[in-house]
Amino acid sequence: MNIILLGPPGAGKGTQAKRLIDKYSIPQISTGDMLRAALKEGTALGLEAKKYMDKGELVPDSVVIGLVKERIQQKDCAKGYMLDGFPRNVSQAEALDKMLAELKQKIDDVICIEVPNEELLGRLTGRRTCRSCGAGFHVMFDPPKKEGVCDKCNGELYQRDDDNETTVKSRLEVYAKQTEPLIGYYKNQGKLRSINGVGDMEAIFSRITAVLG
Repeated sequence: MNIILLGPPGAGKGTQAKRLIDKYSIPQISTGDMLRAALKEGTALGLEAKKYMDKGELVPDSVVIGLVKERIQQKDCAKGYMLDGFPRNVSQAEALDKMLAELKQKIDDVICIEVPNEELLGRLTGRRTCRSCGAGFHVMFDPPKKEGVCDKCNGELYQRDDDNETTVKSRLEVYAKQTEPLIGYYKNQGKLRSINGVGDMEAIFSRITAVLG
């Protein structure tokens, strides 16, 4: 079972990924993890990636595809794998398809967790953090007993810069521009499985497993 997990920031991909890993006994493969591992091990591709990262540049698709190719040929991927955060755009998806064809593999299902932007805004802008002890709260899902005050140490709760509405809207716009075209790409291949990402986490997981079988 080779799957791709798609969804905007705040859609709950991280939570669902953990459950899918446990249920299907397949590894979660993220480009960030692969890059860190390749850098640590000092592989040829890791050193190539480091040249770009040291300059503050994006690692080229060809290097990332090479890292994915190395990773999916490891023993723990024998039963399948879940790609998370890759591909990010159609050109990467095309390169991935070409590489998988060379290995006589393919992507079976593309799970896309769909959540309306209004809901995502509420989820992402509702986080609050304690300045003193770092404890996390959420105004919708896990509110403090007293507004603006930490339950644990009575410290002041604040909203991080990357959780404010302007920043969140910007992140959602980037997702729409770069990643949403992938939805059409995989829909044309008959691999897209759209999942309603609103509601209880357990219910959302059940929707995903129902389409995966």
